[in-house]
Order: sequence, then C-alpha cells, then structure tokens
Amino acid sequence: MPVVLSLNVAQKTVPADHARAGATGIDKRPVDGPLRISPAGPKGTAGSGVEGDSIADWSAHGGEYQAVYGYAREDLDWWQSELDVPLHNGQFGENLTTQGIDHTTALVGEQWRIGTALLEVSGPRIPCRTFAEFLGQRGWVKRFTQQGRPGAYFRVLEAGLAGPGDEITVVHRPDHDVTVELYLRAVTTESALLPRLLAAGDSVPPEVVELVHKRSAVDH
Repeated sequence: MPVVLSLNVAQKTVPADHARAGATGIDKRPVDGPLRISPAGPKGTAGSGVEGDSIADWSAHGGEYQAVYGYAREDLDWWQSELDVPLHNGQFGENLTTQGIDHTTALVGEQWRIGTALLEVSGPRIPCRTFAEFLGQRGWVKRFTQQGRPGAYFRVLEAGLAGPGDEITVVHRPDHDVTVELYLRAVTTESALLPRLLAAGDSVPPEVVELVHKRSAVDH
C-alpha cells in the first residue's frame, strides 16, 4: 500500500550565497501532521501549498504547478547507496517522502488522493545550483538529471489535510504517455521530445507550453 512516510517543511528560509534569492527553503524536515495542503496562486505570486512551509525564491519554486514536491524513499535509498552518505526524509527538499509508489513513471495529470487532499502530478523537479550546494556534490545538476529520478511536483486540485501514514490512492490516470521522466528529458537533454508534452493538456504549466511553441516556431 503506497503511503506518506513523512511530511516535510522548511520552518524558515536561511541565507545562501549560492541561491539566486540570497536565501533558500530547501532544508525541509519531517514534522508531525497532518498539515493543510492548499492550491497555490500563479508562479511568482505564491509560495508552497503546504501549511508552514517556507520558500525563498518564488520565481523558481512554489506556485500552482509546484505547490507540493514529492520524492520516493526508494529513490532516496538508491542515492544514499550511490553517494555513500545518509539521506534523511526531506533531504532533497521534498514535502512528501513516500513509499510504495513510483514518481518517475507517474503520468503528468495523474491524480493522487492523499489524506483529504487531491493532488495532480504536474512535472519533474529540475535540479539547480542551490540543490547541488546544499548536498555538497560536485557535478550534481548533471548527475541528477542523467539518472532520471527527479521526483514529482504537484498542483492541488482539492484542499485538505495530509500527514505521515496517509495512504496514497491513484484515482485517475490520463490517456497519454507523458511521464515525469519523459517531461524531464524533454526540458533538459532531449528537446525534440517537447511537442509530446502538449498531450498532457493543462496539466503542463503555461510557461512550458510557451516553450514548446517557441521551439516549434524555431524548427519551422
């Protein structure tokens, strides 16, 4: 049975020289739940959809299509073995550390019921310098991208309460093949895949749809 192992938030942002905003909320730690999960406003105008979670750079994180970030404990364990360092729940900046469900093969637009909240898969996490500096790993952006275990961002379709131990139920799977992994490849290393993202409709953020159209215009 897929479950939430931990619900993680950054109680506050902390200064970070390497972060574009001069601070970061990546250091998320497990908290006692449940907490309220709510829809977020447009990117740049809103932070996290998780109650009590701090985000520093709203231009890059948070907002409707990045209201919640999830990562599988199974993938954390894989990285733990690869890096030979302990990785606690929340170490990758995820709000939800899960067990028993694969984020990489999830479809964009797939809907997960967690507690009383309804979340929709909206895309992969794209690694940045702040992530690399936080982990202290040289070449991390390239390595994380190549391995294709990005975790999944979610938008919130129905507000509700979610917490550790809550079952995760997939209540809808859309009729297309746009996985989180394909999305990651399309926007990082294989731009020829970008047009395929349009099959996911409005589950894809508007700025990514715009990127697809710009790329198509250049190609033609």
